[in-house]
Amino acid sequence: MFELEYTFGSGESSNERAVSPVIGVILMVAITVILAAVIATFVLGIGDDMQQDPQAGVNIDDASEEEVMVSVTSLGNADGVALVDATDGEVLFDNKDFDGQVDAFTVTPDEATLEATGTEVTVELDADSDGERVSVNVVAYLGDGIDADDDEPPLSEQAEASATIGSFEVLDPDED
Repeated sequence: MFELEYTFGSGESSNERAVSPVIGVILMVAITVILAAVIATFVLGIGDDMQQDPQAGVNIDDASEEEVMVSVTSLGNADGVALVDATDGEVLFDNKDFDGQVDAFTVTPDEATLEATGTEVTVELDADSDGERVSVNVVAYLGDGIDADDDEPPLSEQAEASATIGSFEVLDPDED
């Protein structure tokens, strides 16, 4: 008989609309919030404080394993590379004590911190040391003033950040 059809301003029926106005408003608000968050990140500098782990490239020549030479091929974002005693975390230096033995290491040059590409250091155990093998970590670090001495704390306490980038073992020359 009589058919009533309610029309909107465009002359379309309610069944022909694709999106309701509520969903459109929700989408617009969501886009605005996301855009504001992205802009705030750049303006406020959020994320600038995130520090990357130090990275460096080294060459570890341990062909003889009694005398190991480490050379820096690239410092990357690191301030330097240090050779660290794996047992106590201290930076190696010439005549460093190890496991109760006095002057167990020979380090050439005197300190095992490398702060430039192309620099190298050689590590060996003294012939009169009692250790069969000693583990050494090669660590890239961020920070200045890294010291190697009996009175100095481990590298992890001296550096702003550090990351192990390699390791090797030094053999006692008498234990072949």
